[in-house]
Amino acid sequence: MFDMMKIMGQLKEVQGKIRAAQENLVNITAEGESGAGLVKAVVNGKKQLVDLHIDESLNVPEDAEMRKDLIIAAVNKALEEVEEKARQVMKESTEGLLPNIPGLDLGGILNG
Repeated sequence: MFDMMKIMGQLKEVQGKIRAAQENLVNITAEGESGAGLVKAVVNGKKQLVDLHIDESLNVPEDAEMRKDLIIAAVNKALEEVEEKARQVMKESTEGLLPNIPGLDLGGILNG
């Protein structure tokens, strides 16, 4: 039988670790690029765009549609990468803290 007091204590510890890891997501960054490096976007683990570089050669009116497409592609690539990094950090920060309890699924918590 499970020791409920011990499990509750472990849950509080996990909550603290998750909270700390979530606060640290702002320090995780990922870069995505498109157009062979003409556009580079950097996002953080909170899915905020923190830097954007657009090559000067794209700053002409006739390239407006292509520029928009390249920006979207670069940002989306960066978001995909940072999501994976954040998932890994959250997993590592809680690994081994809870016993394997059948039916206990913390997946929703870890995805933040």
